[in-house]
Amino acid sequence: MVFNIALAWLLMEMNVFHALGAVLGLYAHVALAWLVAVAADLLVLKPLGWSPRGIEFRRAHLVDINPVGVGAMVGASLLGVAAHVGAFGALAQAFSALVSMGAAFGLTVLLGAWTRGRHHLARGPDPAVAGDAAGAPAGAPVALRCVVCQGEYEGPDMARCPAYGGWICSLCCTLDARCGDACKPHARLGTQLRAWLRRWLPRRWQPYVDAGVAHYVVLLAATALVLAGLLALLAQQDLRQAQALGAPVTLIHEAYRKVYGVLLALAAGVVWWLVLAQRARRVALRESNRYTRLLLREIDAHRRTDAQLQRAREQAEAARRAAEQANDAKSRYLMAISHELRTPLGAIMLYVQSLQRDETLQERQAHALAMIHRAGEHVLSLIEGTLDLARIEAGRVTLDIRPIDVRALLEDVGALLAPQARAKGLRFELEGPPRWPAAVRADAARLRQVLLNLLGNAVRYTDAGTVTLRVAWARELATIEVTDTGPGMSAAELERVFEPFARGAAASRAAGAGLGLTIARMLTELMGGELTVRSALGQGTTFRLRLYLPEVAAPVVAAAPAPGPVPTTLPPPAVVSECPGLRVWPPPLRAALLERVRLGWARGVLRLLDEAPPLPGAEAVRRAARALEFDLLERWLMEASDDATARAGE
Repeated sequence: MVFNIALAWLLMEMNVFHALGAVLGLYAHVALAWLVAVAADLLVLKPLGWSPRGIEFRRAHLVDINPVGVGAMVGASLLGVAAHVGAFGALAQAFSALVSMGAAFGLTVLLGAWTRGRHHLARGPDPAVAGDAAGAPAGAPVALRCVVCQGEYEGPDMARCPAYGGWICSLCCTLDARCGDACKPHARLGTQLRAWLRRWLPRRWQPYVDAGVAHYVVLLAATALVLAGLLALLAQQDLRQAQALGAPVTLIHEAYRKVYGVLLALAAGVVWWLVLAQRARRVALRESNRYTRLLLREIDAHRRTDAQLQRAREQAEAARRAAEQANDAKSRYLMAISHELRTPLGAIMLYVQSLQRDETLQERQAHALAMIHRAGEHVLSLIEGTLDLARIEAGRVTLDIRPIDVRALLEDVGALLAPQARAKGLRFELEGPPRWPAAVRADAARLRQVLLNLLGNAVRYTDAGTVTLRVAWARELATIEVTDTGPGMSAAELERVFEPFARGAAASRAAGAGLGLTIARMLTELMGGELTVRSALGQGTTFRLRLYLPEVAAPVVAAAPAPGPVPTTLPPPAVVSECPGLRVWPPPLRAALLERVRLGWARGVLRLLDEAPPLPGAEAVRRAARALEFDLLERWLMEASDDATARAGE
C-alpha cells in the first residue's frame, strides 16, 4: 500500500500523465500512417499490379527496408507530427490525424507507381514448394519438415535456408539470429543503405561508405534526431509552464541547447564505440564462418577418404579371400597330383631297387638303372618341395616352439653332412661362440630343415676347399653363416637365387629341383628371421641366417639328436631286440615309413619322424635314415610288423 501511494504521488507531482498523453498523441500519428500505408497497398497497388500479388510474411522473402511502405510511413508521420505541434497552423493542428492519413495514402500510391514492385521481395518463390504464398498454388500443398524445430508445415509456410541446408518454417526463420540472412545478402539493411548512398553521394565520397564512416554518420544522425525530438517535447512542456507562470523562456532555451550539446557529444562517442564493436563482431563472425567452412570441408574430405579406405579394405579382403581360395585349390590339386604321381613312381623305384640287387647285371644295365634311380629321386624331391612350398604359402605350416639344445642340433647337422664333405675332399669346419646357451626356444624340425638345405647346397656345389658353419650369439640374436669356397654367383643369379625353380650356372653339375632355398627363406620368415646371401664369381658364397632364439633360464630340453659323429654303417641287427620299441608303433606310421624306405626317400623318413610324437626307438631309425641304410630300416620295420602280428594272433 505504501509503495502504491508513493508511486501515485510521484506520477501526480512529476506530471507524468501529461507527458504520456503527449507521447501517445505523437505515436498515434505514426500508427495511423502505418495502417493507411498497408491499406493503400492492399486497395490500390495490388489490384494495379504495382506490388506482388498475395501477402508475403516470411522473413526469408522480405527485404529489410521496403521503400514504398517505410517511405510512406516515415513521410506521413513527419507531416502529421509537424501538423500536430502547430507547424502548419491551428487548422492543420486540429486535423493532424487526417494529414497523416492522407499523406500516407498519397505517398504509398506515388512510391508504388514509381517502383512498380521492384523492391518488395528479396527472392522468388522456392521451386520445390507446391503452393507459394507470393503466387497462385501450383498444386496441392506438400508437407515439409523444418530442420530447426522438426515440425511439419505446408509449403507456403516454409522457406529454403542455405545456412541450415534445408527447409525452415517462418517462425524459426523469424527468430533465428545466427544465419546472417545468408538467403538474401543483397536485401539486408546495411546493403540497402550502402546501395542508396552510392547512388546519391558524389563519387569521391563513396570509398567512405564501405569504411564504416557512412554507418557512423547514419547512426549518429538517427540518435541526434531522437534526442532532439525528446528534448523538444520536454522543452515544449517547460515552455508552456513558464509562460503560464510568466517566467522568462530564454534561460530554458539556453539550458536545453546545452543539454542537447552534451548529450550529442556523449552519443557521438557511444555510437562510434558501437560501430567499432559491431565491425569487430562481423569480422570475428566472418573468420569463424570461414574456419567452420574449412573444418566442414576437411570433415567431408575425411569422410570421403574413410569411404575410399573402406572400399579399398573390402577390395583387399575380397582379393585376400580369392587368393586363399586359389591357394587352397592349388594345394588340393598338388596333393592330388602328387598322390597320383607317387603311386606309379613308387612302383618304378621299387622295381629299380629290386633289379639293382641282381648280381648278374652288366655294367651298362647297372648304369642305366642308376640313372633311373637318380631321376626318380629327383622327381620325388621335386614333388616334396612343391608340396612344402604350397603348404607354406597356404599358411598350413605351424611352428612347434619348445626348448631345444641348439648346440647339439647344430653339431648333429654338421656331423650328418661331414661325411659327404669328406667324400668330396672338402674340409668341414664348425665355428661356435665362446659361450653356448644351455637351451633356446625354437622349432627344431624347421631349423634343422633350413640348415640341412644351406649346408647341403654348400657341399653339393663346392668341388674343392672348405665349407664352414659359423655361429655367433649376441643378446639372444643368433647369426648362423654357411660359407663355401665354391664357384660363386653373378649379380643376376643373386637376384633370382630365392625364386622357385631358379638354378644358377653351376646347377647343371648337381641334382636339385630349385626349391630348397625358396622353402628355406619362407621358413626363416615364418620363424621371424632373415636369410640373406652375398657372393661373387670365383669367390664362394655366404648365406647368413639371423634368428631370434631366446635363451631358456631353467630349460627342460626336448628330445634332440645326440651330438657326435654319425657312423657311416650300423651293426646289422637281425632281430627286433636292437630296436625293441618299433613293435609298439602305430601300424599306419610303420606302413608310411616302410613306403618311404622302399622309395629310398631319407628326407621323407626324417620328416615323418619329426611330425610324429616321441616314440621309443625313433632315434635309432633317424640315424639309420641319415646314414642311408635303407636295407637295415626295411628289415627293422618288416620284423616289427611280423612280431606285432604274431603277438596279436597269440
